[in-house]
Amino acid sequence: MAATSLSQDLKNESSRLGFDLVGICPATTPPGIDRFRQWLNSGYDGQMRYLSDRATAYEHPKHVLQDVRSIVILGMNYHTGGGEKPNTGTGLVSCYAWGSLDYHELIRDRLNRLKEYLRSRVPSAAARGVVDTAPLLEREFAQLAGLGWIGKNTLLINRKIGSWFFLAALLTDIELEYDRPHHADHCGTCRACLDACPTDAFPQPYVLDATRCISYLTIEHRGSSDPALREKIGDWVFGCDICQSVCPWNRHAPVSPEPAFQPEETQNPMDLCQLFSLDETAFRAKFRHTPLWRSKRQGLLRNAAIALGNQRWSGALSTLAGGLNDHDPLVRAACAWALGQYSEPSARQSLLDRLGTETDAEVRVEISNSLEKKAESHFFDGE
Repeated sequence: MAATSLSQDLKNESSRLGFDLVGICPATTPPGIDRFRQWLNSGYDGQMRYLSDRATAYEHPKHVLQDVRSIVILGMNYHTGGGEKPNTGTGLVSCYAWGSLDYHELIRDRLNRLKEYLRSRVPSAAARGVVDTAPLLEREFAQLAGLGWIGKNTLLINRKIGSWFFLAALLTDIELEYDRPHHADHCGTCRACLDACPTDAFPQPYVLDATRCISYLTIEHRGSSDPALREKIGDWVFGCDICQSVCPWNRHAPVSPEPAFQPEETQNPMDLCQLFSLDETAFRAKFRHTPLWRSKRQGLLRNAAIALGNQRWSGALSTLAGGLNDHDPLVRAACAWALGQYSEPSARQSLLDRLGTETDAEVRVEISNSLEKKAESHFFDGE
């Protein structure tokens, strides 16, 4: 079967399955592998040790599929509009997580269908579909397949649809017709993404220090976040869209018609106090098949407490005081920090009450730091 004909048929089928971008490149050592190694050596991966643990596997896609010859790179638009601004007591969720279904499940199903289509045309073909989980530098291969360039915010940017899209790949041992790589960089002198980042997560253009990135801090990071970054996290409770929302290439980004990506009312923005009413069972029932499950209950409540601390909304005091009694020490520690941001006497009393019974060392430190901050601020002079 002619490579040209099969390649075009695969592209047509990809579009029919709902993918907005498709390009094909050879399976080779990714052009950015040296940059990736340097990034790991700089420690910018933080607690994402699975990256360094599999570092050698990223050197060639043969570690994902033996005898691979071609990679079909796919992009699916998840952009559904500008979103609502948070009111007091609510938090921001990255727009890719506004929908009712985890994108991994949706895209994996579409990839399986594309794989079945390929095998219907070439029964002997070996193929594997991946989305986010395999040791594959998707953005490097997407650029090699002509889908766009890697911007200063390290995201792949396409001239027609911007950067609001997921990347996926279908690897196969069939030789296909390859697209021309995208060599041009259309960021120019623009620094919008770099200057807008509240945590200064870009030490230089095209380099992301994940340990300072709000998306990393609210999703991937386990444990308490750096106290110096908590206020800079602002209202974000899951992910962050700032470096994309300011990008000029996203000004006219099309809206996705995919039903699974349409915003759920309760996740855009999210009621923070309501989260604290969810035990592990209720949390699983609500979020198990959504992207928010990745943070787990303790992570999302930690994030919610930090956002409420930044808002200093008196209506959240009883929720945060209740959070001091949560079974999870990470949640208690975050609530202790949050209460330290409030001037109300009840906040101090809640901290004092918990300090008398708290046994976790980290939580005790957070409570003591918050009480010390209150003493230094003279909020309670004369008491």
